[in-house]
Amino acid sequence: MSRSIVIIGSGMAGISLVRELRKLDKQVDIVLLSREPGDFYSKPALSNALAAGKSAAALVLTPAARLAQDLRVRIVGGTEVSAIDTGARTVRASAGVFRYDALVLAVGASQRLPPIAGEAVGAMLSVNNLADYARFRERLTDARCVAIIGAGLIGCEFANDLSLAGIDVDVYDVAGQPLGRLLPAQAAALYRRQLEAAGIRFHLDTTLARIDPAERGYLLTTGTGATARYDLVLSAIGLRPNIALARDAGLDTGAGIRTDRLLRTSMQDVYALGDCAEVDGLVLPYVLPITHGARALAATLSGLPTEVRYPAMPVVVKTPACPAVVCPPPVANGAWSVAVEPDGLRGIHRAADGQSTDGFVLLGAAVKERMSLAERLPGPLTRTAPK
Repeated sequence: MSRSIVIIGSGMAGISLVRELRKLDKQVDIVLLSREPGDFYSKPALSNALAAGKSAAALVLTPAARLAQDLRVRIVGGTEVSAIDTGARTVRASAGVFRYDALVLAVGASQRLPPIAGEAVGAMLSVNNLADYARFRERLTDARCVAIIGAGLIGCEFANDLSLAGIDVDVYDVAGQPLGRLLPAQAAALYRRQLEAAGIRFHLDTTLARIDPAERGYLLTTGTGATARYDLVLSAIGLRPNIALARDAGLDTGAGIRTDRLLRTSMQDVYALGDCAEVDGLVLPYVLPITHGARALAATLSGLPTEVRYPAMPVVVKTPACPAVVCPPPVANGAWSVAVEPDGLRGIHRAADGQSTDGFVLLGAAVKERMSLAERLPGPLTRTAPK
């Protein structure tokens, strides 16, 4: 019997791994299980596709049938995986039972939901996959004003995209600044001003208490009792790694599915990759960690154990009103040095030793410097000792 690799998840992590595997091994049997149809699309493109007039169908880069043919992979779409038996080396799904020699969990992350009461809580939208985006586009047909809950990366990207599409946007967050986990205060202030100049309204340091039906749309009520009506409410407060399947199978989990630098979980021949993985204590929900992880894991699964090694990986914030690139420092110790220029902002983070640089932020025209700065920085795993 030929060796079989089963991958759960058809997002960027799962498909990237299949592509890397096929570069190294033309013969191994690969089965990809997914609750989605299995089409390949760029999930980061969901937050800036509206202004470009792109439908959900237009975002599909490669249909599942073409992927299956080109990569010689069996794609089982529209199936729910209910259990993993690590002793029997099987995965039970609505489409049947699948045996594996190696199993990869690439199950991604789900949108967090804000703790809000009210009769219309179930009407809040979130966009985490292609079907969500299609539903969002449909609901936007007659919308003129939208509330976004969350002023982080995804919330700001959606806000800018909606504004470019001619829709009034209000952004709510309990934090005191946009991109609170990424930007130092001076950079956040400039970023906010640029988005406000594009017509986006921020309601920061604001707790939302309720969402209720209104005569047209929905009524948001803040913690202080202030109210405002919107046609739609979009939740974008962040992602939570999908760990339930792994936890129920007895795998070690924390913030994500815990792995070492070989992306091995606590169970033999079971691996985790992408937004669901907590690699050596780090959860890195971005594109570049997936790319590097898929390449390393493909080598490991092909017989050459290879630890994942991350370079410095700048985060690009897709907001045309104020282009931004951030390479967050690995730890909070240290200090920012920020310089505001006529066409942008440049911030450098010095480590606690006061000498080495371990992060940066670039706004506006300064974003062109991202690669030259990134080349000088250590990767995020260099701060911990190999296991």
